[in-house]
Amino acid sequence: MRYTTILFDLDGTLTRSEEGITRSALYACERMGLAGHTAQEFRRFIGPPLLDSFRTVLGMSEAEAAQAVAFYRERFSAVGWKENEVYAGIPALLRSLKKNGARIAIATGKPVEFARRIAEHFGLAPVLDAVIGPRPGDERADKSEIVARAARELGGVPVMVGDRRFDIEGARACGVPAIGVLYGYGSEEELLAAGATQIARSVGELSDLLLGDAPRARGVFLTMEGMDGCGKTTQREALVDHLRARGWEVLVTREPGGDEIAEKIRDLLLDPQNRAMCDECEAYLYAAGRAQNVRALIWPALSRGEMVVCDRFVDSSVAYQGGGRRLGAERIAALNEMAVDGETPDATIYLRMEPQQALSRRLSASAPDRLESERAEFFERAFRTYESRLMGQARTLVIDAAQPIEDVTRDMLAALDARLCELAARV
Repeated sequence: MRYTTILFDLDGTLTRSEEGITRSALYACERMGLAGHTAQEFRRFIGPPLLDSFRTVLGMSEAEAAQAVAFYRERFSAVGWKENEVYAGIPALLRSLKKNGARIAIATGKPVEFARRIAEHFGLAPVLDAVIGPRPGDERADKSEIVARAARELGGVPVMVGDRRFDIEGARACGVPAIGVLYGYGSEEELLAAGATQIARSVGELSDLLLGDAPRARGVFLTMEGMDGCGKTTQREALVDHLRARGWEVLVTREPGGDEIAEKIRDLLLDPQNRAMCDECEAYLYAAGRAQNVRALIWPALSRGEMVVCDRFVDSSVAYQGGGRRLGAERIAALNEMAVDGETPDATIYLRMEPQQALSRRLSASAPDRLESERAEFFERAFRTYESRLMGQARTLVIDAAQPIEDVTRDMLAALDARLCELAARV
């Protein structure tokens, strides 16, 4: 790695912040009695200091601009800061930089209060060494001052990464090289004219520039478990949306299933016509499909630094075949050792629901498959095995799935965010 200290601009470099900024600027204009504007007009506000933008873009006086900034912050502090999302691939980049010993900071013209709030909410804070921006009351802080302060505080060999000329000019003014990114809000012409040392057209190109041939951080392996009917499908959709808004590139897979081969195994397992299948054959087929899924999909995605969300994994086999089929939890766990070759989830969301309530929900939705046609005792045994295997484990996030859907989602995402913070701190 050429650089050991990486200074990132926030808006347009780490996060896609257009919605919150433009809507808050529009709100400020409406409060000032200025009609006829649209949010699109305020994309020019992304980058330069707010006070200057209100003066130069809208021709306001000093006093008017100060009042407009106050109105802007009124909305931005309430909702605008959340109208944001992290660019895809940023978590993988930051984790890889941290893995290789780099010091990482946000160096932004946005007030530090908001920058820190955004970094914490979107899961960036655990890999940051500092968040540096204008001091309270300093509406005209020059980007060069911010970059110089960040470089001084963090030391090392610094580089500034930003999407607008203000980032590049600020870095060059204090002797810090600068990389311009084109996935944000500036143009290549603007960045080159400002003196960008290098240009990255995507987060992937930025990763290559910053990391070179240094090793990348492994992604995160997340599994979802629970009795059939506990709501995994519904909650998985909310989970994936949440992760993508935080910049994760997400691979979604399932078991039984995965790639084309594993999906054929799934068809065999769940076909109601295959009632003659013996319990041992079922257990081996689950393990076979899992071996294929791990090697064809899960490991490649993790090596790329992605988030893998897998609907069921070894825990399901231990519960359903080990407990439900009475083949023995330890025997099924041992059977799957070769299939997964040591792969263990970094976090498991256990949507906990009593078996009869879960099955009642499931059967009300569609016709049962081969496994769902079992007697109640089968599911009771599977549930008890789940309980003994998952409860109390550090990786397990236990969520009461009997709550209303919105409450389940809230609890699940809060627990997951906390777990991801723990994992990020260990990179």
